[in-house]
Amino acid sequence: MIARAFYSTLFYLCTPVVLLRLWWRARRQPAYLHHVSERFGWYPPRVAAPLIWLHAVSVGETRAAEPLIAALLAAWPDHHLLLTHMTPTGREIGKTYVERHAGRVTQAYLPYDLPDGVRRFFSHFYPVVGLLMETELWPNLIAIARQRGIPMALLNARLSARSQRGYQRFSSLARPAFSALVCVSAQTVADGERIAALGAPSVTVSGNLKFDVTPAAEQLQTGAQWKQALGARPVWLAASTREGEEALVLDAFPKLAARAPGLLLLLVPRHPQRFTEVAALVGAQGLRLGRRSDGAPPTSATEVWLGDSMGEMATYYAMADLALIGGSLLPFGGQNLIEAAACGCPALIGPHSFNFAQAAEDAIASGAARRVANIGEAMLVIGELLDNREELATMREAALAFSRAHRGATARTVALIGKLISPRTAC
Repeated sequence: MIARAFYSTLFYLCTPVVLLRLWWRARRQPAYLHHVSERFGWYPPRVAAPLIWLHAVSVGETRAAEPLIAALLAAWPDHHLLLTHMTPTGREIGKTYVERHAGRVTQAYLPYDLPDGVRRFFSHFYPVVGLLMETELWPNLIAIARQRGIPMALLNARLSARSQRGYQRFSSLARPAFSALVCVSAQTVADGERIAALGAPSVTVSGNLKFDVTPAAEQLQTGAQWKQALGARPVWLAASTREGEEALVLDAFPKLAARAPGLLLLLVPRHPQRFTEVAALVGAQGLRLGRRSDGAPPTSATEVWLGDSMGEMATYYAMADLALIGGSLLPFGGQNLIEAAACGCPALIGPHSFNFAQAAEDAIASGAARRVANIGEAMLVIGELLDNREELATMREAALAFSRAHRGATARTVALIGKLISPRTAC
């Protein structure tokens, strides 16, 4: 209690810095200045129906929530769903679910973890249950939910060894938050063990919801059409790259292109606010650039095509012969390779995949992916695979089989949630 009071006081004192950070981020993404009042617990009128509240902080969590949202609405037809986020990009992806489930899904920003704002949030919406995706735990949010009698669950939960050590350094805050959770649905056994060690009382391993996300058929078709239009040109996708990785990829590209005539690099940065920056990097290399935002597919002259769009990763994976998964060349922890597998796209993973450790190891073991130590080895492996179409085809089939074999987390997760909504008991 003393630790949380100190934390709350410090958070209040830092509020001007938080507002300054919003303004700073809005220089690249103006949407950060939209709905600012919601970040402090002030909202427009709510819907009257009982609410299931699901929090998906940003893009990855929101995409993973897609099959769960549909399953929750089907399982409780008299309930509405409140979908909260912390980033504009997550909110943008979530809009598609609002449109798809017209009248039953409401969006909002989750307030900062200030006691007054959190209380206003619960007083305004008063959900019957709170469902947090992956790793989003806030001490005041969890504590006040418990005071209000709102059961809180952590779903699709993952926790790396590095993150566990971070929580342990602040155990006076973290342990009460984990122990107040009524239910945790973990992705893997290792995730579950780490979370239980932090004090979570009820942990079940349900698998990864991302395996249940089905790529949109129209995106797969569009990607296949673009690929067909390129003829025999090989396509290498650098997917969800992070800062510093694009420079490595672009420096290495000319040598690989000399080995694979006609090679097209499809470059898709993870964060949209970096699209312009990455385009400038391509230009500085003297490479001929095309952009998805221009509205036309790459031409025969295009050397690098920048995937500067949101929500089209399945299209890019369907277009590519193979993909290098971003966030893994440098120590960011890696990005999700599950979508690549679902699209039948062979993947290369760099040395840093601690955020998706089990999925990465399972994909490698199944033959759907290969590990590379650095960008130099990645170039060698890409060249070898582009020369060996039979091995690429084998990896493609392995990727699809890997994706199919790990489905089912949504049904297991909904079964756990059912124990919280009717009746309210521990999982």
